[in-house]
Amino acid sequence: MYLARLLSKKQDSIKDFKSAFVPMMIPVLIICGLILPANFSTAAMLFATSLVIMFIGRVSLKYIFSLIGIGVVSFMLLLLLASAYPDLLPRANTWGARLTAFTDKDNIDSDKNYQVEQAKIAIASGGVLGKFPGNSTQRNFLPHPYSDFIFAIFVEEYGLLGGAFLVLLYLILLFRVVRIVTKIPRNFGAFMTMGVGFSLVFQAMINMAVAVNLIPVTGQPLPLISMGGTSIWFTSIALGIILSVSKEIDTKPENIEDYVAA
Repeated sequence: MYLARLLSKKQDSIKDFKSAFVPMMIPVLIICGLILPANFSTAAMLFATSLVIMFIGRVSLKYIFSLIGIGVVSFMLLLLLASAYPDLLPRANTWGARLTAFTDKDNIDSDKNYQVEQAKIAIASGGVLGKFPGNSTQRNFLPHPYSDFIFAIFVEEYGLLGGAFLVLLYLILLFRVVRIVTKIPRNFGAFMTMGVGFSLVFQAMINMAVAVNLIPVTGQPLPLISMGGTSIWFTSIALGIILSVSKEIDTKPENIEDYVAA
């Protein structure tokens, strides 16, 4: 929301580094840096969403790539400091273990790959049509089957067709968000809608990619599917923002005479 507001106000000078880009860059780095020690995946997702909003807001690509470079360098420096002072980044060992387990997929060490292996068993046992709702057996063995690995249980119960349909629903949500963005008359509403819509779909893709072992294990919930009070609250708020912005499309006058009268 902050980036959407700033982008809408700075459109006349959006290509200027000092007056437009710096006020956006500094808060993004600070907020992501504060989130990073406790939750790397959330910080990375917020950082990527910020880059997408900036790109849509016509920020120069060289500035965006420079922000990516600053973020990567800052992260590497933080890792170096964490190696010297372990208390600075207590979850660094967890990240390393998950990355090692992901890169060494042939390793069936129960301590490192247990979650991924159990998720694969759940997906494979679901077949094409699944075991039908409530008949999952892997939920008794897979850690966090109600949140982080809910997609594996979903595929086990609803099958490949159900999993593909769920992916399609998220893609439809992204498509509808893009349609709203292209039709909305206000810059602020367009930028904010794209930001919250992209973050929802991006979060869903991360959760599903973890379940099928496309990316290292992380703790992102599946929006509207995973159990969790905070997740459903903020997902509902994001959808409410999108619906609120979309109302402007329906109430926009159809011709210039009606617009002037309004």
